[in-house]
Amino acid sequence: MVIQEMSESECLELLGSAGFGRLACASENQPYVVPFYFACRGSYLYSFATLGQKIRWMRSNPLVCVETDVVYSSQEWVSVIVSGRYEELPEGPERSREREIAQEVLQRRSMWWQPAYVATAHRESADSLDPVFFRISIDRVSGHRATPGS
Repeated sequence: MVIQEMSESECLELLGSAGFGRLACASENQPYVVPFYFACRGSYLYSFATLGQKIRWMRSNPLVCVETDVVYSSQEWVSVIVSGRYEELPEGPERSREREIAQEVLQRRSMWWQPAYVATAHRESADSLDPVFFRISIDRVSGHRATPGS
């Protein structure tokens, strides 16, 4: 197997097609990793959730990490890591354009809203079902590609 570093454009291309990954955040030195759906546009990953631990933790510490990968076999895979910053996109005139972009890119994926609502409905929680749109501003991106080799 040969492992090669991916260029920034290759990493962004994978992020644009993947749409699913793992989001890591931390609070009081405790890490938390959850699967999440996203849409990539430019230097942002857009997503949506309902209020819960993930949103509360990112509000208190906006530094996050995202990982996505595609595994074809044990000898052939790609993996991309994003280091970035959580930015909430609340309703209101000051963020209306960013929120419109988030909705536009997320709606390109079927059932884009379902994971957030299903997860909230299955928790015994007083948290609201109101949508929380957010984006991850990409500060750094890196990736590796493995291919079968001699």
